[in-house]
Amino acid sequence: MEGVNLIESFSEFKDIKNIDRATLMSIIEDVFRSMLIKRYGSDKNFDIIVNPDKGDVEIYKNRKVVDDEFAEDSFDYDENKHISFTAAQKIDDFEIGEDVSEKVKLEDFGRRAVLSVRQNLVQKILELEKSEIYNKYKEKVGDVVTAEVYQVWKKEIMLIDDEGNELLLPKTEQIPSDFFKKGDTVKAVVSKVEMKNGTPSIIVSRTSPVFLERLFETEVPEIFDGLITIKKIVREPGERAKVAVESYDDRIDPVGACVGMKGSRIHGIVRELKNENIDVINFTNNSNLLIQRSLSPAKITTIKIDEESKRAEVFLKPDQISLAIGKGGFNIKLAGKLTGYEIDVFRDTDIDIETEDVDLEEFSDEIEGQIIDELKAIGCDTAKAVLELSQEELVRRTGLDEEIIRSVREVLSAEFEE
Repeated sequence: MEGVNLIESFSEFKDIKNIDRATLMSIIEDVFRSMLIKRYGSDKNFDIIVNPDKGDVEIYKNRKVVDDEFAEDSFDYDENKHISFTAAQKIDDFEIGEDVSEKVKLEDFGRRAVLSVRQNLVQKILELEKSEIYNKYKEKVGDVVTAEVYQVWKKEIMLIDDEGNELLLPKTEQIPSDFFKKGDTVKAVVSKVEMKNGTPSIIVSRTSPVFLERLFETEVPEIFDGLITIKKIVREPGERAKVAVESYDDRIDPVGACVGMKGSRIHGIVRELKNENIDVINFTNNSNLLIQRSLSPAKITTIKIDEESKRAEVFLKPDQISLAIGKGGFNIKLAGKLTGYEIDVFRDTDIDIETEDVDLEEFSDEIEGQIIDELKAIGCDTAKAVLELSQEELVRRTGLDEEIIRSVREVLSAEFEE
C-alpha cells in the first residue's frame, strides 16, 4: 500500500509545466538513490528506471553470481555486489560469473522509509517548481504579461497566468479608475520578483512608466525596430503622461509616428490606460526649448533658467497660465519631472494686452526658413520672444551673422509699430 501511495505522489507531478522532464526525472532518481544509500550503504549496483509517462519507478539490484564457497568464506563477499550460485538458481538458471538483475519491491524498504521518500519527493519537486517560477519571472521583469483575475481583495488583486502561476497587482500599482472583477483579463508589466519564505512573490504594475513604454513598443513599429527612441516617460497614472521621443532618421517624424494617422496608434494606448492624456513631444538637449515643449499646449513668452539651482522661471500671458499649470497641476508637475527643472510660472505684466504676439512662421515670406529654425532652436518661437533678447545675445546663442540678426529684428519690430 505504501508503494502505491509513493507512485501516486510521483504521478501528481509528472505533468508539471514549469519543470522540464529531464530535470524531474533526475530529482526522482536522486530521491530514490538516497533511500538506497540509507538502506544498503551504497547505490552503485542499483539501476533506477523512471517512467514519466506511466508515472512509476522501477529499481533493479545488479549482482554477480559467485560460487557458494566464496559466498560463505571470503571476506571480499559483498551482498550488494555478489549473489551465491544457490540463491541465483532460485531466481533463474544462472551460471557463475553472470550478472543477475533482481527487481526491488518498494514494500521491502518498510513503511517508514517509503513515507520519508514520499515527503522528500514532494518537497524537492515543489521547491524546484517554485525556483523555476522565480527564475522565469525574474527574466521577465520589465515585460508585459496578460493574466486573469482570480481573486479581488481590498489592497491587492490576485491574477493567474496561463500556466496557473499567481501574480499580485497591489492597489498602489493600479490606475485609480481601474475596476476588475473575477474572470477579467488584465494587462500589466512585471515590476518586481522576490522570494518570500521560499515562495516566489511576483508583483505586476499598471502605473509604472515602463508599462507605458512597452505599450508604445507594441503599437509603434518604429520604436520596436529602434528607429525612434523613447528618451523619458513621466506619468500621473490615469490623469496625464508625457513622453519625450527622438528619431535618428531625419525622414521620420517621431511625434507623428507615435500618434499615428488621426491618432490611430495612440488611441489604443489611451484606452488601455483608462483615458490617460498622453503628450508626445520631440526631445531636445536645448533646455529652453524642451521646457517650452513640455508645457504645451501653453504658449510661453519668456524663460529664465538658473542652471545651478535647476530652476526655471516661465513667463506667460494671463490666458496661458492655466494651460501651463493644467488640471490638478499635472501639466506643470510632469513638465518639471520630464525636464529636470523646478518650474515656476509668472504672469508677464510687460505684455501689451492690445497687441498680440506673432508666430515666427508668419514671417516666412520675409525671413529664410533656416534662420527661423535657428531662432526656434534657442526657444524663440514668436516675434516678441526674439525682440526681448538683445542683438548680442541673439548672435551669441544662434551663431548667426550680426547683419542677419539686425535685419530680422527690423522685420519683426515693424510688425508692432503703429
